[in-house]
This record gives sequence, C-alpha cells and structure tokens, in this order.
Amino acid sequence: MKHLYLLLLLLSSRAFAEEIGSQYLAQAQAGDSRAQYYLAETYYSSGDDKQAEQWAEKAATGGDVDAMALLSQIKFKHGDLAQAKGLAQQAMVAGSAPGAVMLARLLVNTQAGKTDYPQALSLLQKAAENTEDDAAVDAQLLLGLIYANGVEVAQDDAQATVWFKRSSTLSRTGYAEYWAGKVFQQGEVGFITPNKQKALYWLNLSCSEGFDTGCEEFDALSGE
Repeated sequence: MKHLYLLLLLLSSRAFAEEIGSQYLAQAQAGDSRAQYYLAETYYSSGDDKQAEQWAEKAATGGDVDAMALLSQIKFKHGDLAQAKGLAQQAMVAGSAPGAVMLARLLVNTQAGKTDYPQALSLLQKAAENTEDDAAVDAQLLLGLIYANGVEVAQDDAQATVWFKRSSTLSRTGYAEYWAGKVFQQGEVGFITPNKQKALYWLNLSCSEGFDTGCEEFDALSGE
C-alpha cells in the first residue's frame, strides 16, 4: 500500500507540474528564456529534475541568469558541488540574487572547497534586504542557519531567531524555524552536523509560532 501511495503521489505531482507549467509551455517552446526558466522551476518543484535541468539549460543559454542559478541548485542537489559553484559564481556576477544565495550556500560548505564565511555573509545580507526578490526568503533562512550553527561565526541564537522570523514573515509564520529544525535533525554534509537538541529547539519555536507541522515534527522527534 505504501508503494502504491507513493506512486499515486508521484503521478499527481507530475500532473500538477504539467497543469501549472502549461501556462509557460507555448512561450518556452517558442524560445522565451524567461518562460523556459519558469517552466524549469515548475518541474524542479514537482521533483522532475531531468526536465527542470533541460529547460534551465535552454533558459541559461538564452541569457536568463536565474536559470543558471537553478542549474547550480540542481547540480548541488545531485552532489556535483564543483560545477554548482562555478554556475553560482557566473549567475551572481551576472546579477542573479538566487545565484548569490547559492554561491553563499557553497561558500559555507566544506565539500565545495575552501570556505569563505565573510563573503557568504556579505552576499546573503545584500540579498536579504531586497524583499522584492523571492531570493530574500532563502537568504534570510541561510543567515539564520549560519548563526544557529556557530561554525566560523559565533553561535548566536538571538541573531538566528531574528533572521528566521524575517524569512517566515515573507513566507509563512514558523516556516523558517521549522526548516531550521529539520536541517539540524538531518544535517547537511559539509555544513551542518546533525544535532537533536538544536533540532528540538527550533521545531519547538516553530510550533510556538503556530506552525502545525513544526508541532508534529517536535512531538515525533521528542518521542525518539
């Protein structure tokens, strides 16, 4: 039954991607690089990385710098950190805010080479201030994680809380704190070591902010 449920979920996700992506498809096929980028994002959100990468490559070739940042994110997800870093660098230099955030993410990851926290913080603070760009949500979340983690930067939960709250204000109350809890629960190779106590702390804060999933995850982790 579990396998059947996952299959149905996958099929519904793909159908959703096709339904939403259809508004961009005609323009994307006609060569509109921005439409190609939006289509790539839609496929990536639905879990279809292959289609996402194909359309992002078309968009990047057409000059869309945010598509280059998306390609960096896809490469990062699949463990090709060297290529991800090169793409993020190109996107950032070309003026992409998502590219700047991705580069910062790679600059604090030891698997991507020598870390550079000062540059990462500078890139993130700039991206975090431009709240008209969706990249501000991720920039603020990553700033919070850096201060909560306390590697090469003094651990400062109060500062982390400020950044998480700012990120959640742009998305949904308690959402950034929830993701912080999940990252500390699972860890991220090269950046964050799993830490149950930190995970519980941020999940509890997410719950207190009224994010129901945060409460559910806190209860589940507390019972382990």
